[in-house]
Amino acid sequence: MAQTHLTAAYRPQLFSQVVGQEAVTQILSRAAGEGRVAPAYMFSGTRGVGKTTVARILAKAINCSQGPGTEPCNTCEYCRQITQGTSLDVAEIDGASHTGVDHVRKLTEDVSYAPLHCRYKVVIIDEAHMLSRSAFNALLKTLEEPPGHVCFILATTEPHKFPATIVSRCQHLVFKRVEQQVLEGHMGWILEEQGMAYESSALRVLARKGGGSVRDCLSLLGQVMALGQEEISTPAVQSLLGLAGQELMQECVQSLADQDCAAVVNLVRQLLDQGLDIGFFLQDLALAWRNLFILKQTGEQGIPLLDMPEEEARQWLKRADAISMRQIHAAWQMTLEGQRRVVSSPDPALALELMLMNLAFLPELVGVGQEGGSAPSRRKKVPGSQAEGKKRAPGGPPEAGPASGAERQSGNGASTGSRDWEGFLASVRSRKDKPLSHLHLIQGHANGSRLELYCPGYMAQRLQDRDKVAWLQERAEEYFGSRMEIRVCRMDQGGTQNQQEGKKKILNEPMVQEAIERFAARIVDVQTEQADHGSGPENG
Repeated sequence: MAQTHLTAAYRPQLFSQVVGQEAVTQILSRAAGEGRVAPAYMFSGTRGVGKTTVARILAKAINCSQGPGTEPCNTCEYCRQITQGTSLDVAEIDGASHTGVDHVRKLTEDVSYAPLHCRYKVVIIDEAHMLSRSAFNALLKTLEEPPGHVCFILATTEPHKFPATIVSRCQHLVFKRVEQQVLEGHMGWILEEQGMAYESSALRVLARKGGGSVRDCLSLLGQVMALGQEEISTPAVQSLLGLAGQELMQECVQSLADQDCAAVVNLVRQLLDQGLDIGFFLQDLALAWRNLFILKQTGEQGIPLLDMPEEEARQWLKRADAISMRQIHAAWQMTLEGQRRVVSSPDPALALELMLMNLAFLPELVGVGQEGGSAPSRRKKVPGSQAEGKKRAPGGPPEAGPASGAERQSGNGASTGSRDWEGFLASVRSRKDKPLSHLHLIQGHANGSRLELYCPGYMAQRLQDRDKVAWLQERAEEYFGSRMEIRVCRMDQGGTQNQQEGKKKILNEPMVQEAIERFAARIVDVQTEQADHGSGPENG
């Protein structure tokens, strides 16, 4: 069955047949049955959710010769004419092609006359936000003093473009995006009506790609059915629409966790060779980080929260155990923020490769901690770094070492084994008031009566707020049991006395030399970390 025929053949003709808009259809059905029709309605919502379809059903319900009733009969002359678009009393206008004030003036003149056959003259203006300001002003007069036999229905995907004077004179009904499970059920019903077999996972992919739009889902379903296969299968859907499967997505996450550069490059090449949709791949990747985050927080209890088979969810649960919470959270945020940048880049493939490399080496780039998961065994250590001993990198947190007996008995909560930065984060996380929601992205170290925070510049800027610092100091004193000084240390600025020595040391590192040789790289700049002493509450 062709795509257009599939969409038209299953267009709802009754309020009860409309998918996913029960609240709206209940209001309109009751209004039609009781004869309490508003002079003007405003239908807003995303594309393909039934705005124009519901407008036509309302026009039939209030003009049906066997009504008015809660549903049109669809058999009388008036209902058939409205369905076929030949009724002289029901006008459907495209707002994009009738933007001028002259079109609206002619329309308002026509509606002043009584209907020829029906009870009401119904004017449906699709994409009404495209009307010009002068056209809206011409329409406003009619909406202020509407004739009793006229009903305007303004359908739009951008209600914010309407003048407030127009909105205030309309009964505004919002059409929501249709839920994925509802879309899956609707497509399954259509395929059963067509006598065609299908895989539930294939409908799940189509529903996600449809993005809450019934029309988009039916259009995609029509494309897949046009292949002429006996069954709607998941591989066929993914191949036709250029979508990555779960196997490829799990392979991607594993490559990022292993910091396997070769695997990341091969994955991008595979995406290009198969002609996959990069934008939708990034949406899937963001969803994967979201699922990992939920599973990391909830464990097996979070499996029912994921919209996927249990076996597949358990595979993601195993991967969640091997990645730290901070890395998952940061990767999720980076993926969401980078989607539009990658897709709109002059070279999307190269931008995608850079983004995946940033995600792979995220722990080294932003100092992500490793709580709740171990670092990948393949990760190399830089000689002389914190990983080798208790030496302190310039501007970085000191390596935690065994506390001396004097420290353990000094009564300072910061030095006790159970009172450390991770414990402090756990105590803050349990609170309802969280003015510093990204505190877990900061590296911290309790040093006697001083709490040192090591964070990038944008986080240090947020900690300039005295209220936030005061809140943080109060929580620290509650947790550590003593007076605490907050010291914010920036990790993205150079300028220490040993800056030149630090740069030379970094350039001579074997890992850096290996990277230069392997990727034919050129050093542009080297920045060392430096503490910023100007953010504490004491020295303001």
